[in-house]
Amino acid sequence: MKTVLINAFGSPDVVTIGEASLRNPQPHDAVVRVEVAGINPLDLKIIAGYMQHVFPVEFPYAPGTDFSGVVEATGAQVTGLKPGDRVVGRAAPNTGGAFGTSLVITAADLCLIPAEMSFEQAAAMPTAFGTARQGLFDVGHLQRGERALIHAAAGGVGSMAVQQAHHAGAYVVATASAGNIELVKSLGADEVIDYRTQDFAQMRDIDLVLDTIGGETLEKSWSVLRAGGRIASLVEFGIQPKDGHKGEFVFFASATPFLPEAIRQFQDGQLQIITDSIFPLDEARSALEKLATGHARGKVLIRLSN
Repeated sequence: MKTVLINAFGSPDVVTIGEASLRNPQPHDAVVRVEVAGINPLDLKIIAGYMQHVFPVEFPYAPGTDFSGVVEATGAQVTGLKPGDRVVGRAAPNTGGAFGTSLVITAADLCLIPAEMSFEQAAAMPTAFGTARQGLFDVGHLQRGERALIHAAAGGVGSMAVQQAHHAGAYVVATASAGNIELVKSLGADEVIDYRTQDFAQMRDIDLVLDTIGGETLEKSWSVLRAGGRIASLVEFGIQPKDGHKGEFVFFASATPFLPEAIRQFQDGQLQIITDSIFPLDEARSALEKLATGHARGKVLIRLSN
């Protein structure tokens, strides 16, 4: 199969396109012809070598986790799936392989795509939707009527988080660039702060901050919290409670539990899926470079099919 490969850690410049063999399918596996893959910041971190202590990989490594496609074959123990089914899933980060034309994956980690959902929309969902939901509710314990501050609200996770928090009945404050303010408002934000010209640190009485940026943004975020407020960080592994406020890292392990809910919300008209750009496989390096700018509007995707 044709796939993205790396043989050393580094920037997107280390990415090549080559041929690789699929692992032998087991009785509980499915073989999927990948149509579209979604790129995540985690992919950049793995390619750079920053995640070896969490998701160790061996060279040559074929990156990519989020994907949609068509089932080509199923193992003898697989039920509920058949060749020809349209599916979405997330490969384990240390296994990767989503940026390739075919993939072998445990069938239980696949979810059927409804007819009204495109492959592009499906591939944009797994990590972004699941991380947003886990950060807001499993880690952040967001409740109806609370005030949530969501950073980088026009990005992949941010755009999902704004919608999730809005539908949960929270008052949503978001940060975005001026060009994305109307988009973020359309997703359900009650207030949008232009981070280039306004200081979000002037906010007060925030119950939950969803930190998608880290660094100085994270440090400034502590000051906006009310007594008992909390930060759920997607970036800072070592975040610790501060000044009576709770801080916790969001470790996203699996999209599988979240996919049925994402699809249901999409079918109910409650979930918009924002796509920044779609690149062909041969331009995967450019796709990764686009995400690395930190200014993608929604998801950056790679189309694997011709």
